[in-house]
Amino acid sequence: MTKFEGDRETLRALADDGNEKALDRLADLADGRGDLEELSELLDEGSERAGELLTRRAVATRDLRELQRISDAGYDEACEVLDRLLDTSAGDEGQ
Repeated sequence: MTKFEGDRETLRALADDGNEKALDRLADLADGRGDLEELSELLDEGSERAGELLTRRAVATRDLRELQRISDAGYDEACEVLDRLLDTSAGDEGQ
């Protein structure tokens, strides 16, 4: 257990009060546990870090639908990554 894992409630309270670093730390903890549901919830709360982590996972599995969902939730980089993957896929079809 990490130093902050046991104090998740405090991190949650700080995040609820608008502390972005606490929100980022919650995303890191959720990612470490593989808790995609919590990461998605954090993204919905506006966590850029959660968006980054979810995007990384979606790219690794080439999950275009998940990238669209992440983009729709407000993480703009997911849209850019999705566009690049779609451009690459379109180029592969011509071969």
